[in-house]
Amino acid sequence: PYYVHANQDLFLQAYLHSSDPNLVIFLDTCVASPAPHNSTAATHDIIRNGCVRDSSYATYYSPRRHVLRFKFKAFKFAWSNPLVYLRCELVVCRAYDYSSRCYQGCVNRAKREASS
Repeated sequence: PYYVHANQDLFLQAYLHSSDPNLVIFLDTCVASPAPHNSTAATHDIIRNGCVRDSSYATYYSPRRHVLRFKFKAFKFAWSNPLVYLRCELVVCRAYDYSSRCYQGCVNRAKREASS
């Protein structure tokens, strides 16, 4: 656990441990939840499908492709206990493979129509 006050900047860093220098990492999705496991409870999207959903989210420069740095403002869910659980999904790609997910950025996926 990491303890912060509401509205305090929370800085995070993801590091890819690999001997291959030609790999990059991309933050695809980062979701906050009041429950420790995937639940149907309300969630707060910080970033989803590479699209920023929280206005306090920002990325920071890293001189290495295998290090990802970002921040957002801490918060709590008003109707629950003060704990917030964070689940982030990262993608690993080959550097300079511009057709890979890492280079697509924000992807608004279309919803499928429900058939009768």
